[in-house]
Amino acid sequence: MEKIPHVKKIIWTNNLRVLATISVILLHVSGQILIQYGKVSDFVWWTGNLYDSAVRFCVPVFVMLTGALLLPKAYEIREFLKKRFLRIMLPFLFWSFVYIVFTYYVKLSPNHEMSTLEITKWSLDLLRSGSSPHLWYIYMIIGIYLITPILSIWAQNCKENEILYFLIIWLLALILNQPILEKYITDIDLSYFSDFIGYLVLGYYLSVKTFKYSKVTINITAILLIIMGVIITIAGTYYLTLSDGKFNQYFYGYMTLNTLMVSIGIFVVFKNSNTTQSSKIIDIISKYSYGIYLVHILVLFYLSKIGIDFSLINPIFSIPLTTLLCLLFSTLIVYIVNKLPYGNYISG
Repeated sequence: MEKIPHVKKIIWTNNLRVLATISVILLHVSGQILIQYGKVSDFVWWTGNLYDSAVRFCVPVFVMLTGALLLPKAYEIREFLKKRFLRIMLPFLFWSFVYIVFTYYVKLSPNHEMSTLEITKWSLDLLRSGSSPHLWYIYMIIGIYLITPILSIWAQNCKENEILYFLIIWLLALILNQPILEKYITDIDLSYFSDFIGYLVLGYYLSVKTFKYSKVTINITAILLIIMGVIITIAGTYYLTLSDGKFNQYFYGYMTLNTLMVSIGIFVVFKNSNTTQSSKIIDIISKYSYGIYLVHILVLFYLSKIGIDFSLINPIFSIPLTTLLCLLFSTLIVYIVNKLPYGNYISG
């Protein structure tokens, strides 16, 4: 397996991180349409479905990038927890508190009064499961980070066929967990190979793997995976939604084969890119991507309050416009927080 030059790896991973950051915002902008199936026109709903289906790779790719960047390194556990773990925990706790305050003062009824004890209990309940729905990702990634120092030792010292062994069983577990195969599931416990840990290992493997094919062949294969995966997501979501009479998000799942196909394709295309220079804008968004993720839901809420959302104009244009405005304001907020005294610890 290959060792990618450090500078090149920084460039393509930065570019991919920025794409994933923009995609997750676009996902939440277009997602507002999909739950309104039957209440908006077919054109509007289909526009949301097309946009959303195209960016379902964003979360898996974030995890794959974590594997590509963290697993090749050796860590002393105390140092890892101090430098890496705290870097995600402190911003997470700060923005969780922000969302708790936001939820209390903005979303709860002004007439809904609570005692100090009730507010404390309510806040702790929110913090236990997430003070904003999108923070589920942080709870998941915390678990990923906790196992990273152990997995990094394994990844660097095992043979390629041992990594493939893990990935094959993970893929098998992913397939068997699909609803259509529920009746065939045995009591064999494959949970040790399940969920996002597979994307972590997959990202590492693809980042160091040298394929014995030309770059053109690899890129064509990757692009075909992307196209097929997105088409399956679009068509499958429409079919299930039409059948149920309400939005069915099964094909939007991160543990579906169609999402896996797109995620692999996107990752490989960026890894094989010939980009040798980075831009200032890309570097800034990449640097603040974590903070942007944490704050962007808050920004979308206030943009919607002033009429900037998918319904502003034709959704073909308003979805990307809202996404870019959200990206701009989110980056600005995180940048300002970062410049405050000790702000670099909490900005993200």
